[in-house]
Amino acid sequence: MNPSIIELSATIIFTLAVLHTFVVSKFAAMAHHYPEGSMGENFFHFMAEVEAVFGMWAVVFIAIVIGVEGFHAPVVYLESLNFTEPGFVFVIMAMAGTRPVIKLAEKIIVLISKIVPLPKKMSFFLTTLVVGPLLGSFITEPAAMTVTAIILLKNFYSKDGEMSEKLKYATIGLLFVNVSIGGTLSHFAAPPVLMVASKWGWGFGHMFTNFGYKAAVACIVSALTITLLFKKELAGDFQLRADNTDKMLPPWWVTLIHVIFLGLVVLTAHHMVVFIGLFLFFIGFTTVTNEYQDEVQVKSSLMVGFFLAGLIVLGTPQKWWLQPLIASLSDQVLYFGSTALTGITDNAALTYLGSLVELTDSAKYWLVAGAVTGGGLTVIANAPNPAGFGILKDSFGPNGITPLGLLKGALYPTFIAILCFELLPSLG
Repeated sequence: MNPSIIELSATIIFTLAVLHTFVVSKFAAMAHHYPEGSMGENFFHFMAEVEAVFGMWAVVFIAIVIGVEGFHAPVVYLESLNFTEPGFVFVIMAMAGTRPVIKLAEKIIVLISKIVPLPKKMSFFLTTLVVGPLLGSFITEPAAMTVTAIILLKNFYSKDGEMSEKLKYATIGLLFVNVSIGGTLSHFAAPPVLMVASKWGWGFGHMFTNFGYKAAVACIVSALTITLLFKKELAGDFQLRADNTDKMLPPWWVTLIHVIFLGLVVLTAHHMVVFIGLFLFFIGFTTVTNEYQDEVQVKSSLMVGFFLAGLIVLGTPQKWWLQPLIASLSDQVLYFGSTALTGITDNAALTYLGSLVELTDSAKYWLVAGAVTGGGLTVIANAPNPAGFGILKDSFGPNGITPLGLLKGALYPTFIAILCFELLPSLG
């Protein structure tokens, strides 16, 4: 391993960006030392935005590339990268966060929660954190994360004084892990699977029999445990929180058209020109049907896309150390190693780099299993995490979500996922 100056610089800056994500709460606290609306307050608030971290450090990296190789080099480098995933996440997150889609997801969750033999509040909480993430296998993980996080925000996080700090972190940790593994019932929904499925010939049947049913078991066990552990907080009757809006309830045909748009974007996930065009038509449709719509969350979706784009700019040059490391590990070491590595680098980038190495069938399984297992450990571990982070962060007080709190909240469901992927047999 003899990295170039550019590769070494990228690794140093990537490390600094990762460290930055662990101190965003410090920057948020520093912002309070400045007058409201001042340049100082705005600067430190921006520095505290996890979604902006990798984009900011990517700019530093590009400046170094200019200094070493000239002004044209960054253009060549950026054009060599594939930004389809950030574009896809931006579009699917904006579409999934719309009123008709959220209302449809709520109806599905409420319907299923009625047959769960638990008190209403516990039943709705459990169902949300099982059905929501598993829907990610069909509407994609970014969409599932967005919809589930919004439902949790409206019905649990937003109810002042009713949710303890421990339950908040246990819930977001469970959400992140379950979304990460919940997208493995299919071959097109989870970013780390999407990166390798075509090359390795993995279809729906392969994913369900080798990963999907194990993930479903893990989601149910983890969610049920957390629900019972916090049964005192989740006891009692429950009513869906009323919308704070004067918008009308979307009719079935508006919801159906939203679902069709989501389906078309999923089908064209590899073709940015097509799904961006679909998104523009979708914006036009929401404008025409404005009486049934909330404002499309373009800004928050763009911030998540910006995060992922920055991650790609800084993550791609890590190939010099990640690829030989992956190739040198035994199956079990590969599983636990990829689970741990996912916490400090995007799991889709990890599986992509693994796809460049000649691996046995068992090594392929353990690499992907580790990538999805560790997808809830940090905000950068899985592409949809910044979406959930952005939706829920204001519910955690002025300092936001701490990386250590998120890690602690994710440890138990991660452990359950490890047991399921290790011990349950593959059916295929």
